[in-house]
Amino acid sequence: MSGRLDELKTLLGEIHDLERVTSLLSWDQETLMPADAAAGRAEMRATVVGITHERVVSDELGRLLEALRSEEEALPYDSDDASLIRVARRDHEKARRVPSELRAELSRAGSLGLGAWLEARERLDFELLRPHLERQLELKHRYVECFDHDGDPYDVLLDDFEPELTTAEAEAVLDRLKQELVPLLEAMADADGDEPLAGPFPLDRQDAFARSLLVRLGVDPRSWRLDGSEHPFAASPGIADIRLTTHFYEEHLGGLFACLHEFGHGLYERQVSPSLFRTPLATGASSALHESQSRMWENLVGRSRAFWSHVYPELRDAFPAELGHVDLGRFFRAVNRVRPSLIRVDADEITYNLHIVLRFELERELLAGRLEVRDLPDAFGERMVSYLGLEPPDVRRSVLQDMHWADATFGYFPTYSLGNVIAAQLWESAREALPDLDDQIEAGDFEPLREWLREHVHRHGRKYSAAEVVERATGRQIEVGPYVRYLTEKFRALYG
Repeated sequence: MSGRLDELKTLLGEIHDLERVTSLLSWDQETLMPADAAAGRAEMRATVVGITHERVVSDELGRLLEALRSEEEALPYDSDDASLIRVARRDHEKARRVPSELRAELSRAGSLGLGAWLEARERLDFELLRPHLERQLELKHRYVECFDHDGDPYDVLLDDFEPELTTAEAEAVLDRLKQELVPLLEAMADADGDEPLAGPFPLDRQDAFARSLLVRLGVDPRSWRLDGSEHPFAASPGIADIRLTTHFYEEHLGGLFACLHEFGHGLYERQVSPSLFRTPLATGASSALHESQSRMWENLVGRSRAFWSHVYPELRDAFPAELGHVDLGRFFRAVNRVRPSLIRVDADEITYNLHIVLRFELERELLAGRLEVRDLPDAFGERMVSYLGLEPPDVRRSVLQDMHWADATFGYFPTYSLGNVIAAQLWESAREALPDLDDQIEAGDFEPLREWLREHVHRHGRKYSAAEVVERATGRQIEVGPYVRYLTEKFRALYG
């Protein structure tokens, strides 16, 4: 068995390396690459993705997995080797349904779309992006046709990010959130709240504060870096190569919360067990579980009173003119202010989920052919008015605010709200295990929380499904209740 298993690990290591090269190419495109290099980068990405796909679907890999089937059954389910074979088989069998040319073309279209999105935002012109979205939808339909599905075709796209979760299950969670959160939002509509913090906040000082804060949270510059991008994201070309990005704005401090969000993603990747390195297990179990980590650090930690009790004096020292007259209580209320906003990434914890519902509905309609791409800007604006009571002044703050559709990431949006749900459930269990957690955070000691997450979530990588990780960590299946309790208790206390 050891010989065949060694062969499998060698082949999977090569596939892993190629996938991380793609990650590095994408990171560079969004941070440092000159704009005119977009077409060439699209070809590079398509080539690497095509070669990677050929390795994943190869007969050699299939024969190795088949030869290891009986040995896998003899191994403990929890073992690294059994998990490796199980996950590699699922990836192989799914990938074999998709022609390598289609996989490469999807990558090429996403890369070209990203470049078009950046230009469209700059020129406030959706028409620059429209043909790319139309091409991507055409390719997505071809991709969906590669799979047998009895239900919603969206199931195929969702499975790429949240394995084994159906559209109906995701929709049930989002419907429950609407049912629970809309009345809570309406109840706070007339409540008094502090006005937003007044800038401008100089960008260089925001950057300096963010870097200091990330080090305090646990970032080691030897294996992490922070760069700027149009849309914040995290990439991990390796377990010891974690790359965060953010976008600072002079008029508000949203870029700091973006840093906290991306730190959560990066910490997950950084704390995967080294024993899983160069295997398909060496990453997060699912997008929702990944988003649970980013939303936890952004909101449950980063918008808590304990956190700002520790951090706020340093922030006020960094911005004496802007914040010197703002006490901790007012600052805490301001960063937790509940008001509908145009931009998803800047949304408060309650209305954020309405942004997700809006996008989930629109991309399902696009895929089903009930909505044409040319009508997407109007449909997006109408939903903004309907769900949030806001009319976008331009396409940059409307349909062009997210990069996900531009780079062909259809099916990702619901994982943000699912991540919110999982974050609160994990948070409840962490607080039970760490009864002094608030005091630790207020003292600037984030190690107990990091270590609890390492032990119960991060180290497993993809050994288990997201549902298995949550049940192992909390003793319960994924449920909405903890998230609703968290929001209700927090905002009742804030708004009375």
